[in-house]
Amino acid sequence: MASESGVLYIGMPSHLERRVAEHKQRVTRGFTCAYNVVKLVYFERFGDVRNAIAREKQLKRWRREKKVTLLERLNPSRRDLSEALHL
Repeated sequence: MASESGVLYIGMPSHLERRVAEHKQRVTRGFTCAYNVVKLVYFERFGDVRNAIAREKQLKRWRREKKVTLLERLNPSRRDLSEALHL
């Protein structure tokens, strides 16, 4: 997830569509609410929750520059991908 100002947030929801909607509605107070992190700019789907958790941990260890490179390679305009999820 990202904000218009470029703040990035990585999370591993059990239900992507519901969690993105919660971010957009600012349901939970905290980091994402404080920084207006409401755009889904990148996601990966996994069949096994253990693989998803491992990937989340891996991405969180990356430096910001590496995360931005991944994001720009796959979504250079940082388009809000939640539109394709019909949220």
